[in-house]
Amino acid sequence: MTREEPLVRVGTTDAVTTLVLDSPHNRNALSTRLMAELAAGLDAAANDPQVRAVVLGHTGRVFCAGADLTEATGADPTVGPRGLVDLQRALVDCPKPVVAVVNGHVRAGGLGLVGAADLALAGPASTFAFTEVRLGLAPAVISLPLRPKLDPRAAARYYLTGETFDAAEAARIGLVTQAAEDVDGALKNLLDALRLGSPQGLAESKKLANAAVVRSFEQHADELVALSARLFGSPDAQQGMRAFLERRPAPWAQ
Repeated sequence: MTREEPLVRVGTTDAVTTLVLDSPHNRNALSTRLMAELAAGLDAAANDPQVRAVVLGHTGRVFCAGADLTEATGADPTVGPRGLVDLQRALVDCPKPVVAVVNGHVRAGGLGLVGAADLALAGPASTFAFTEVRLGLAPAVISLPLRPKLDPRAAARYYLTGETFDAAEAARIGLVTQAAEDVDGALKNLLDALRLGSPQGLAESKKLANAAVVRSFEQHADELVALSARLFGSPDAQQGMRAFLERRPAPWAQ
């Protein structure tokens, strides 16, 4: 029996653990296995005293396409949303700063990973979209880290329209820290600065920066898991996901 290739590649160099999403067959979608591997890599980094920061990256042209829709019809509709809540919370609670590095497309649930990271860099090939509304869904559990960070007017526009926007707009509305032409150079600058911080100083400063995000999780996680589960099981969403998988317009598209 051959060993399965990992969906998340993990490496540690110069006090930085890199977690690279590497599931090209489904555009790095948030499958159960990918989320489990990402959580395991994050936990190992969090508990390694030699690690000062975590970088979340990707291979290929897509950072993350969102939920794995082939898994969206399980017996318990809360499993997927709860898994994403737990993964986002792990990113927020990790005592090491997490830097998301994006130079590709980010859709739906993938924006939750970007939002849960402490810092985020977006390269020139990056595009972003809250596509849930076009599938009969809503950006429910990813709102936990995102609503405290996003410009409210921009959130309303992009939640409701599902429009695609670029790295500069993502920086303007608070989704990413910086739109960078030279992503590698920008990342080096951030990591060099983070390495100057003490582990205690970084952990406590991160808690201060994330106070509103933590309150969002504590106050709204259960209701947004329930909302997500209800929407995924609805007739609208079933039609929308089926149309997406079959590469045809949803029945309500005008």
